[in-house]
Amino acid sequence: MKLTYDLHERPKFGPNLVFALQQLLAIIAATLLVPTLVNGGNGGALYMDPPAALFGAGVGTLCYILITRKKSPVFLGSSFAFISPLIGACAYGFGGIIVGSLIAGLVYVIISIVMRLVGTAWVNKLLPPVIIGPTVALIGLSLCGSAVNNLNNTAVGDYNLWAILTGIVTFIVTVLAAVKGSKMLKLIPFITGILAGYVFASILTLIGTLADIPSLQLINYSALTTMDSIIHVPQFTIVEAVKEGFSGINATSIVSLIALFAPVGFVVLAEHIGDHKNLSTIIDRDLITDPGLDKTIMGDGVGSIVGAVIGGCPNTTYGECVGCVAITGNASIFTICTTAVLSIILSFFNPFVQFVNTIPVCVIGGICIALYGFIAVSGLKMIQKVDLGENRNLLVVASILVPGIGGLTLNFGAITLTSIATALIIGIVVNAILSIGEKKAKAE
Repeated sequence: MKLTYDLHERPKFGPNLVFALQQLLAIIAATLLVPTLVNGGNGGALYMDPPAALFGAGVGTLCYILITRKKSPVFLGSSFAFISPLIGACAYGFGGIIVGSLIAGLVYVIISIVMRLVGTAWVNKLLPPVIIGPTVALIGLSLCGSAVNNLNNTAVGDYNLWAILTGIVTFIVTVLAAVKGSKMLKLIPFITGILAGYVFASILTLIGTLADIPSLQLINYSALTTMDSIIHVPQFTIVEAVKEGFSGINATSIVSLIALFAPVGFVVLAEHIGDHKNLSTIIDRDLITDPGLDKTIMGDGVGSIVGAVIGGCPNTTYGECVGCVAITGNASIFTICTTAVLSIILSFFNPFVQFVNTIPVCVIGGICIALYGFIAVSGLKMIQKVDLGENRNLLVVASILVPGIGGLTLNFGAITLTSIATALIIGIVVNAILSIGEKKAKAE
């Protein structure tokens, strides 16, 4: 696609600040949600601080940008894949969270070293378009349920038609800004959509409050009205672990943490490759070869370690970031770096964090229709050059989409392979089986 800003182009300071804020708004809800869900899984115990996770995501992203030599416009945010392991790690205290996250990051580092030794040419052979295309599409499609749950308000409460209307308004304004807007609006469609959705929800909330209609009261402003300070120092995980003295860490707990975190590190690798393949098609550069998959994985691993030590959450590449780059055409590394710096600064600014907490989930749902939909369509575009008239290709794609959309997971005791990882494995196996004797037949 034609990029408005290429990798090493620098937008002017003012517009770039707005572009960075848009990137931040695209990823912030998920980044803040992961620690909230981990705390909820531990009965509300405050093992993880959302602002600290935001700070960690920013520092982790800067590490990623440096390691990938400023060639990959990716923001690293809190990974949902690690929610279950993190809940389990809380049993060993703050030290358990840090050790578990170190294990997850080290899996990436080890894989990166192996790839550096053997090269990455095998990736394109193992993951041709007939496999990586439907896998990328699956990443977007697997998130559709989350988008719809947000849209109809069931993510936080009961089904609400007013919430759906608000989400649709958000989505339509986003689409109009991206397609019909001025040059500037086309670069900030998500900010435009979020603001429109927030204003619309505020009007409904005002009417609902005056008329005492609960279903119209979509915004809860209590997070803003109960603030006790402007500046909030995040609860950094390493600080809490030092205070606690790593008392829960011993040989037994380390073995348990390896069992919890190491397998998930391998699972998230599939999404990492999918995101970078997708981004490669968007910016018209093969990130698998330059800067190289070994460097992107190393950057992801180091970013996860640094982010987790600071904020508790191992990080991962965000599809929302990829979708934002694709829809706006802004692939500037400078914008991504500014986004990372913004996330670090704003993690201390209590009003911003609390304002984000007041954004209705239905507004986020409206934005996610565009983001997740674009990821899914990007995957389908990768299959365009694949001849689906051949049963062989048709069945390989089917072997990925059906198990993935159906939510097939593989459980091995405490280890669970996600539906995306399971679908990818099935696709690779089916493709390998159907490839047996293929070269010989073509030669004959």
